[in-house]
Amino acid sequence: MKLYVKNLAWKTTDVELKDHFAKVGYVADVKIIVDHASGRSRGFAFITMPNVDEAKTAIQTLNDTMLNGRTIYVSESIQKA
Repeated sequence: MKLYVKNLAWKTTDVELKDHFAKVGYVADVKIIVDHASGRSRGFAFITMPNVDEAKTAIQTLNDTMLNGRTIYVSESIQKA
């Protein structure tokens, strides 16, 4: 299941985000989206968690929590056709 995470601090790294989500389950992939011109984080990311139950637990337990001084919001990523 792919998760969408928003309101990330610009300084948040892939490793920090993976570690935060690994508390509730296996994280297969983390992709923080960066601005192509500046190389700086755009403040959101996509996380892949292959186990659906663990991904749902991540949404329930990590949504509206603090990471690097910011409240992050976690939801299921909406796949566009």
